[in-house]
Amino acid sequence: MESGERGQCQTAYEVCVSSTPEGLAGEVADLWSSGLVQSAQSTQVSYAGTPLRSRQRGYWKVRLHDQSGTPGPWSESACFEMGLLRGTDWRAQWIAPADYSMKEVPPAPLLRRAFQLPAGYKKARAYVCGLGYYEFHVNGRRIGDEVLMPAFSRYDRTSYYQTWDVTPALQAGENVLGITLGNGWYNCFTEEVWDYKQAPWRAQPKLRLQLEVELANGRTQRIVSDISWQAGTGPIVFDGLRNGETYDSRREQPGWSAPGFDASTWKKTRIVPSPGGTLRSQQFTPIRVTGSIRPVSVREVKPGVWVFDLGQNIAGWSRVTAHGPAGTTITLRHAEKLDAEGDIDPRNINWFIKSGQCQTDQFILKGEGDEVFQPRFTYHGFQYVQMTGFPGTPTLDSLTGITVHTDFKTQGEFECSHPLLNTIQRAARWSTLGNYHGIPTDCPHREKNGWTGDAHLSAEQVLLNFNPDTAYRKWLRDFHDVQRESGQLPGIIPTGGWGYNWGSGPAWDSALILIPWYLYLYRGDRAVLAENYAAMTRYIAYMTSMASGDTVDFGLGDWCPPVGEASDHKCPIRVTDTAYYYVDVSRVAIIAGLLGKKADAARYRKLAVKIRKAFQKHFLDRGTGMVTGNTQTSMACALYQDLVDPADQPNVLAALVSEVEASHRHIDCGILGTKYLLHILTDLGRADLAYAIATQTDFPSWGHWFEQGATTLWENWNGHASRNHHMFSDISAWFYRGLAGIRPDPGEPGFKNVIIQPAPVPGLDWVKAWHQSPYGRIESRWTQEAGTFRLEVTIPPNSHGEIHLPTSSVASVCIDDRSPSGIPGVEPAGPDSLGRPVFKVPSGHYRFSCAVRRSC
Repeated sequence: MESGERGQCQTAYEVCVSSTPEGLAGEVADLWSSGLVQSAQSTQVSYAGTPLRSRQRGYWKVRLHDQSGTPGPWSESACFEMGLLRGTDWRAQWIAPADYSMKEVPPAPLLRRAFQLPAGYKKARAYVCGLGYYEFHVNGRRIGDEVLMPAFSRYDRTSYYQTWDVTPALQAGENVLGITLGNGWYNCFTEEVWDYKQAPWRAQPKLRLQLEVELANGRTQRIVSDISWQAGTGPIVFDGLRNGETYDSRREQPGWSAPGFDASTWKKTRIVPSPGGTLRSQQFTPIRVTGSIRPVSVREVKPGVWVFDLGQNIAGWSRVTAHGPAGTTITLRHAEKLDAEGDIDPRNINWFIKSGQCQTDQFILKGEGDEVFQPRFTYHGFQYVQMTGFPGTPTLDSLTGITVHTDFKTQGEFECSHPLLNTIQRAARWSTLGNYHGIPTDCPHREKNGWTGDAHLSAEQVLLNFNPDTAYRKWLRDFHDVQRESGQLPGIIPTGGWGYNWGSGPAWDSALILIPWYLYLYRGDRAVLAENYAAMTRYIAYMTSMASGDTVDFGLGDWCPPVGEASDHKCPIRVTDTAYYYVDVSRVAIIAGLLGKKADAARYRKLAVKIRKAFQKHFLDRGTGMVTGNTQTSMACALYQDLVDPADQPNVLAALVSEVEASHRHIDCGILGTKYLLHILTDLGRADLAYAIATQTDFPSWGHWFEQGATTLWENWNGHASRNHHMFSDISAWFYRGLAGIRPDPGEPGFKNVIIQPAPVPGLDWVKAWHQSPYGRIESRWTQEAGTFRLEVTIPPNSHGEIHLPTSSVASVCIDDRSPSGIPGVEPAGPDSLGRPVFKVPSGHYRFSCAVRRSC
């Protein structure tokens, strides 16, 4: 189907899945032939064929039928392969060096296994889990481009393995498997405030590996981790996730993972206990090196102390190149601020670390030509790097910043005529990427923790900008692993036990309900609702057990307001907590209905009504429109979370506008109110006021950060804490939803119905945005000039659109310079709640114009 051609839609589909490529030749396959399915569904179609076995391959193809009933061509074939589905499939054991002791932090172990392989093998798969992190080599060749693997989890409940196709790396005759292990989260030995050192899973690094080679005669040769493996040590003499890494290149063992190496002095391995729990296949977006940054400057701030400036706050590490005598030690310390003398100032990020260095790497030269170092089992958050011990005078080529994060692909872009908004958008993207390393973190330096509140507050912009779907689903499984029988959740996930009785609460815990909901809303993913439904209902029960008079009051509240400490917000916690209690129950009522759980749906709807009435009784003054606390957050919360009856909305909106004007059109919210404010002002016809807030440049504002040199979003408005946080990033979602107007429809989720509801505001000349939906690329581009608003829209095939035009003059509306009445498939459907005309359109590309209405 062509994306520009109008009215393209699917009426039926056929899917074939075969166990062999040859089996796809016809229209009937041995694993699954769907037959002709009369349906417009073109996403989230689940496999419904013969049950699949461990290691089984499936080859599949699909074809669609369009509105004329004509079948399109079969797609090119694709394939998938199953992992090890049963515990009994594993013959490998967990192993570690025989001389491990938990009383010390030993060098990163090297594990190797040599074996013989006959000629004529067909294929080979290696199933590998190395905790906490690992690198995998076969015959001296590194396998894969992933780093910091496997992903962090609660290891005593779930650990992840990867499947590698190592067929090209093997050879007839002698072969060698090599593994380097790092401590990672599994052996987080550093003293810090979150008590990971006391985590119930904590142990020295260990390995489980199973290589299966299909031989020419049809038999399988297995090489598994057991006591036949050998253990040695190499150049990584220290690695701590929070501390850094020390690499002594004099201790390198060239060829250790290749045939012909003399390992006669290497030590034995031993069988060690399993980490516990389930070993799962890692089927989500991995962490990779994604780019490099050349410093913009380097200068000597005191004798022998050099400071590099990357010009960008990043997550990752430094790669250093040096030439010098053996034993020379180069030390790199990473920070995101400078002191008055121009040296690094790490005090805003190192104060939770109680033992060892923070974000510090060391490289010891072996004295043989140019040497290059970069860490393998840690990562940092930084813009500035202090270098000491460098032999000679470093140049800009001596150090490179390496960006490292979960390798999300771009799913959307936004740009407009206001440079500040473009700067905010870029910074939001940098902060998002820098804060995803297998889990959504709060910051990449000080904590690296999976704070639930930060994650759900930013999730909509993440889904509009990137493709986090598989990563979110993994993280939601982490919720199951840490949720208590009572339904209680911690504030950080995964956790080693910290955060159940501080740092959680409804405003944070709602990630369990809201992120699945957003995946349903933006991607049409109903399965994720079913996967998390039981955990959701347990959490609803927990909130209800904590309620008094159908209101709740526990947790952090509107964290990080402009003035005072992080907890000095003026909006009472009970207001925002009760609002999330209502939202969670309301969403679960809808989800129950979608899943066919009618009794649950009715019960939760009834409870939601009670909570809403309690909110209005305790917090809403209908006469003044004020909400308890009398703050921007208070009123915005009540409106955004649908806790105000239509008759009372004008009064509450007026009270909110009054508070914004009293703050001279500046934001006066913490992270919760900031999520609500711009959206609800826009939805209720005051996009001009939201725009004024977004474009301020003095304190407090996003613009004030960039006036001070920010390149990522900060943790608080005054900049005293972390300078790479994503919890204030939902403004990016407002760019898409509010200004460009690209919105999903809860009634037809996944952009089956694309709502385009742009908001032209005085001072903004043009906006352009696109988003890659499950159905294809959505585009919204508008300009306004001399009282005329022009909008170009692309609605992808097999979806349809609902276009809201910012005009009070229906007669001025043209589509492709013609009257809408003469265009096939276009139907008037307005006005909307703000009196704007609405037109329903089939898929395709359209050009609208109308007389602009300033109050939009």
